[in-house]
Amino acid sequence: MAKTVRDSKLDSRAARERLKPQPKPYFRALDIGLHLGYRKGKTGGKWVVRRYIGDEKYLVETIGTADDGQDADGAEVLTFSQAQAKARERAADSRETRPAAPFTVDRALDEYLSRLESEHSKSLGDARNRAANLIRPKLGAVLVADLDRDKLTAWRNEIANRPRHVRGKKGKAARALPAPQSDEEKRRRQASANRTLTVLRAALNQAFREGKIDSDVAWRAVKPFREVETARVRYFTVDEARRIVNASQGAFRTLVNAALFTGCRYGELTRLRVADFNPDAGTLSVGKSKSGKARHVVLTEEGQVFFRQVTAGRESGDLLLEKDGGGAWGASHQLRPMKEACAGARIKPAGFHILRHTYASLLAMAGAPLNVIAKNLGHADTRMCEKHYAHLAPSYLAETIRKFAPTLGTHSAGNFTSFGTARERA
Repeated sequence: MAKTVRDSKLDSRAARERLKPQPKPYFRALDIGLHLGYRKGKTGGKWVVRRYIGDEKYLVETIGTADDGQDADGAEVLTFSQAQAKARERAADSRETRPAAPFTVDRALDEYLSRLESEHSKSLGDARNRAANLIRPKLGAVLVADLDRDKLTAWRNEIANRPRHVRGKKGKAARALPAPQSDEEKRRRQASANRTLTVLRAALNQAFREGKIDSDVAWRAVKPFREVETARVRYFTVDEARRIVNASQGAFRTLVNAALFTGCRYGELTRLRVADFNPDAGTLSVGKSKSGKARHVVLTEEGQVFFRQVTAGRESGDLLLEKDGGGAWGASHQLRPMKEACAGARIKPAGFHILRHTYASLLAMAGAPLNVIAKNLGHADTRMCEKHYAHLAPSYLAETIRKFAPTLGTHSAGNFTSFGTARERA
């Protein structure tokens, strides 16, 4: 039996009463491709079910009246949990009556994208674009059972050699650039082909795990292009970081400082509450991150002083970092002040995310172990840090090798005195 989903906006009359009436329902994901919605009108609300039917299309139908003004009867008037059960029943009936269609790459992509949407995944937009532009045109109609290594390798090579397209002006088609010529252009196209292959494999692997296809041999045999993912991360020097802080104004200056002291992402910073700072432990609690896992960011002494000043005299439930005049920072509110700060500091324009790279890069250059940096940044392991920051920590690498490498005992300095090489004596 499926577990009842909870939603603080929908699971009680009082909560639904606070919602504003609107034509579009308030949706809550129940399963892959299945959502329960509450459509609020001026005199009450209706429960609707939205089911994914393929080809990026949904079917929406009303399944009952919400128990806003009368008690539920389990048939026509439904509570939130009863509406969930009815939505699942309706979806199950639909699956039983619909004849099974051939399982194509298009279907695998549809179900994969539907799952990303239900999880509110940040990778949905990129995956959808790659599917529409690079996967579906060549492979969409192909039966998954007909895929083989040669067919997939040929497709991978074709998109690696495909010219890059740039979006045209309004009303005009996209424009193709010349085919990749230089080694750097070829590397970039191969790196892009690898990312597209990752989307395809993720969709096919999901279908394989769910038992909709019998084998994953075909795409397991197709390897990505090797050594094309180069990390060229830009970061600020200590001097540039100071200049950015000094060029920032008001509440944005506080936000910039917070980023440089924690390495947190913009979205993580904007959701923090005063209670997330623990002055006794000298840490900052990040409850929701890109990885979905909570973490505690360890602060330097300077960072602790900064957050003590920011939180002094404030209520624990207040937003830790607010805009000038109060209120939360929105998804794009940092763009203009960051551009203005770069101009004021006379630094090449950069996005807010460079502050996270700056935090990690300066730590790496100071000799901090990469596993420590990865944990503070919220990465599951050190792979991302090794990719982006390992080259910045040569002293740590050298010290680690000299500490742990075995001594053979075959050579000893003894009384040997070096007179230098011929070049040094010249």
